Amino acid sequence: MPLTLCVSPEAPPPAQAIAAETRSAAGAGLRLGLLDNSKSNADHLLRFLAQAAGESIQITAVVKERKYSASRPLEAAALDKLAQETDFVLSAMAD
Repeated sequence: MPLTLCVSPEAPPPAQAIAAETRSAAGAGLRLGLLDNSKSNADHLLRFLAQAAGESIQITAVVKERKYSASRPLEAAALDKLAQETDFVLSAMAD
């Protein structure tokens, strides 16, 4: 079954839709990436989201990365790791 999901907290919605890659959720399962932006409680929100995702689809591996600071971009090596070792990434902001 194809799985495509893009959730944006922006308001109003972007004028142009962002193209999303469709990947199959069938088979041996998916590799989940978790990107913590280092804000307070983001780790708790990501754990909750990962658990909910695991109840809906088979997850075979979880790769966790944490930004050094919420105001800084993710380091290139960590971004490459998520791109190479995961099928999809959940990112969360919390306070």
